[in-house]
Amino acid sequence: MTDALMLATTRVTTYFGNAILSGATGFFFERDDRLYLVTSRHVVHETGSGHAPDRLEIELHTDETDLTRVKSVSLPLYAGGLSAWHAATDSCGDIDVAVIDIDRSTLPPGARLCGFTPTHLQDRLEDVEIGTSLLVPGFPLGFHDTVHHLPVVRFATVASSFGVRFQGQGFFLTDARTHRGTSGAPVVMRSGRSGEGGLPWKLLGVHSARMDMGGRDPNQDESLGLNCAWYADVLMALTKPRA
Repeated sequence: MTDALMLATTRVTTYFGNAILSGATGFFFERDDRLYLVTSRHVVHETGSGHAPDRLEIELHTDETDLTRVKSVSLPLYAGGLSAWHAATDSCGDIDVAVIDIDRSTLPPGARLCGFTPTHLQDRLEDVEIGTSLLVPGFPLGFHDTVHHLPVVRFATVASSFGVRFQGQGFFLTDARTHRGTSGAPVVMRSGRSGEGGLPWKLLGVHSARMDMGGRDPNQDESLGLNCAWYADVLMALTKPRA
């Protein structure tokens, strides 16, 4: 078997009807026996670009010993004219994280996945130091192990003071090489305990996008190589039971 982190992360493909729009990354989160897909908000809807898929597909493994066996699951993004995904805002505007409820009865027989839980969220901010090593599993430019349907992993480090909202926004910075398709990936730190679901990781954030300087001269200056990771504790608000 592969590391549980690889089965907690899934490839996301967005569609409008039968037309493929984009590729991204998502991961699973479980709370109170409910299962959610987590990805970036701009993956499911982005007003500025006109990106407005009506559904997405994820891949699930169906055999714990043969990783070549997978099934695609389609998740509608709207129901009855209302969005089926949940997002949040704060004092600075939209938070670039979205969650979608997954009806377990729609999962293929034998589905094998791992999910983060509230126990994987980092509660002691002081334990995450500047330069802490992180991993970002995902599907950069859609690249992955196409035989076993597994993501690839990039190394990252904490690049801003963890627990301090960078420039007042609800994210911290990571230093890592990332590409399109990584949006929605979990940003994790190794934990000394396996935790629930056999995941020995702390879930620190949700990768959103690269951050760059608007005044950078592309002919003289390289990209900063920095990225926004929205604090994962927003998942507690997004998955709060609704009346």
